[in-house]
Parts: sequence; C-alpha cells; structure tokens
Amino acid sequence: MITLDAIGTFALIVGLLTLTPGLDTALILRTAALGHRRRVWGVVIGIQSGTLIWGVLTSFGVTALLTASHLAYTILRWAGAAYLVWMGGRLLWATWRHSSNESPQTVGAGGTTGAETKAGTGAGDTLLGGWRQGIVTNLLNPKMGAFYVAVLPQFVPAGASRLAPGVLLAGVHILLAVVWACALIAFAHVLRDRLQRPSARRCLDRITGTVIAAFGIRLALGQ
Repeated sequence: MITLDAIGTFALIVGLLTLTPGLDTALILRTAALGHRRRVWGVVIGIQSGTLIWGVLTSFGVTALLTASHLAYTILRWAGAAYLVWMGGRLLWATWRHSSNESPQTVGAGGTTGAETKAGTGAGDTLLGGWRQGIVTNLLNPKMGAFYVAVLPQFVPAGASRLAPGVLLAGVHILLAVVWACALIAFAHVLRDRLQRPSARRCLDRITGTVIAAFGIRLALGQ
C-alpha cells in the first residue's frame, strides 16, 4: 500500500510543477479573461483528463514504451509542436489582420472567433470545445509522459498493483492542478473589465499566441 509520506512527497513535486508558469497557465488565463466561463472549465477538465490518461498509461507501462521508442516519441513530439505552433500562429495572425479600431477576430483551437469572445458566450463558449482543446494540448505533450515515467514508478510500492497507486497519485496531481486553476480563473476575472477594449484583447492574444507558439518551437527543438 502506498504510504502517506510517499503521497506527500509526490504532492510536493507535482505542486511545484503545477505552479510553474507554462502552457496550461496561458490557456486558462486567456480563456477565463475573455469571459468564457463554460469553455475555461472545459479546458481545465480536458487538461486534467489528459493527466489522468497519462497516469493510467504509465501504470500499465505504455508510456515507458513510448519514451523508449525514439520513433514514437519523435512523432508525438513533432505532432505536439505542430499543433502548438498552429494554435499560437492562428491567434497572432488574427490580431494582425485587424486595425486598432476593430475587435480582434481571434480564433482558438476550438474555432472561437472574436465575435464569440466579445460576449463570452455563444458557439465558442462551450464546455466540449474547451475540453477538446485542453485534452489535445495535454496528450500531445510527450514531456508529460516522460515526467510520469520518470517520477510515478518511484512512489509505487514494489510488488503492488500499479494501477490503483498510479490513479491515486494522478488524482493528487489533478486535485492540486484544479485548485491552482480556480486561483487563475479568479485572477483572470479581476482583469476581465480591462479587456473589454479591442486593443487590450489584441494584446492578450498576442502574448498568449507568442507563448503557445514558443512552447511549440521548444518542443520541436527537443528542449
């Protein structure tokens, strides 16, 4: 049986990882700041669905095979990099297409346009759309798999069934990530009124697009 000390140590490791600014933080902040209440929770649920899948796959040893196979890892890495560069590029391109007097027709991975983000509702503000964006972003990041392969087995007792401890530890990671997501969403809501101006929204999308594209480039370079 996994011990409380092991759970606490694992929680500390993944807690520090969760607090580190990254792609998930950028996606959650942007979506929440634009007033997409349903979509932002879809993004959160999607990201954590991906985390649970990585935990289960690691418990079964599938991710170990992925990281051991250079070809499989490279394919996933390039697929993830292409997706992130595409998503970030679409955000940047949408902001450059419009003058400072127009609302930016920003387009996210789920097909969200500026007209939809303006009201914070509509076709773009959907739980399912956010979930798709979150889970795809998470599962196309091979570094998540590599992290779980490197860390998770160290906390699973020798000779014990791997699935239950693996799911438990992934659940700890998910719980901490959801708590942090709640803090990010609350912070973004404070800034929401300042983002009603088209120029402010363009600035937000340019920052977010640059961050997402940069993560994609780093992933492609294997950094």
